[in-house]
Amino acid sequence: MLITGGVGFIGVNAARHFCEKGWHVTVFDNFSRRGVEHNAAFLRQNFGDRIQIVQGDVRARRDLASVIAGQDVILHLAAQAAVTTSVIEPWGDFKTNTQGTMRVLEAARLSTQKPIVLYSSTNKVYGALENMPVTEQEQRYTFTDGRPGISEDQQLDFHSPYGCSKGAADQYVRDYARLYDLRTVVFRQSCIYGQHQYGVEDQGWLAWFLIAALLQKPITVYGNGKQVRDLLHVDDLLHAYERAIEHIDKTKGKIYNIGGGIGDTLSLLELLSLMEEKLALHTSKTFAPARPGDQRIFVSDNRRVEADLNWQPRIGLLEGITTLFQWLEKNKGDLEEFYAHTEKKPLTRCIERWAGLKRRIQSLVGTIPR
Repeated sequence: MLITGGVGFIGVNAARHFCEKGWHVTVFDNFSRRGVEHNAAFLRQNFGDRIQIVQGDVRARRDLASVIAGQDVILHLAAQAAVTTSVIEPWGDFKTNTQGTMRVLEAARLSTQKPIVLYSSTNKVYGALENMPVTEQEQRYTFTDGRPGISEDQQLDFHSPYGCSKGAADQYVRDYARLYDLRTVVFRQSCIYGQHQYGVEDQGWLAWFLIAALLQKPITVYGNGKQVRDLLHVDDLLHAYERAIEHIDKTKGKIYNIGGGIGDTLSLLELLSLMEEKLALHTSKTFAPARPGDQRIFVSDNRRVEADLNWQPRIGLLEGITTLFQWLEKNKGDLEEFYAHTEKKPLTRCIERWAGLKRRIQSLVGTIPR
């Protein structure tokens, strides 16, 4: 198995999981994200010769060619994963998410091994769900019509460069199954959480709330805090990946929404309350305007993935969140080192860079002869 983005959050957990299942795993990553060196060290220490770690970039055809031969399965996780970063650098976001995925698909198509390709997509392909009937309650939003979640039949509506790049890649993966008979599976994932997650303000919000409380850092809640997401522990996600591989004759060419489902949801306010009441954590929070394109509620309708894979989430929210917090406490020293290098919040950097770009455009316009 080849895991692109294999020292990231889901990647390191996937490498551990499949090594323990007896797979020979090659981890492929460009090590661009701060903190992943801790994940690489964890894999080397625990799995040694059973795992190969290769530094390379999915955007580089030559890098991929060096690791693609002989692979039975490609788990494609490598991505630029933050919406705010995509707004700051849309071209870089496109090259990693869309072009990088095309490189992986072409390498798989041309391989004599004809590997299975699992692609990690996102609920952001559905956009802000602005026309979804939603009811505002005291602590959360709910679906007005009582639906169990968002199904795969929901119309695509890409918002932000991130949504566009991941959504375009999502559709390429699907079409390579139809056109080239490549055995691909797309997972449109809701909020995934678990061990080895170095959450930040604009990505991995559940882990970030816990880390901020642990390190006594302030939390900014964008919007009223009633936004709801379904939450899936990473170990449950990996079980679904495993089942998709085992049943590839049924799953090839399909797209699955996957998350905690209607039974495992939290609003931001509810998570903060859970942290204070169940984990005895003090939080320092402020509120800021809602971010453009933010979904008021997203819950995965898991019925297709449950039926095809005979799969259901097994780790409840309180158990999963408690386990994650215990892991964070155990690795507090690494976390302090990691967050000491975070000078400014990602959204602050985004706003500042946009303001600078706006000033440059205005100055250039002023020099154009009328």
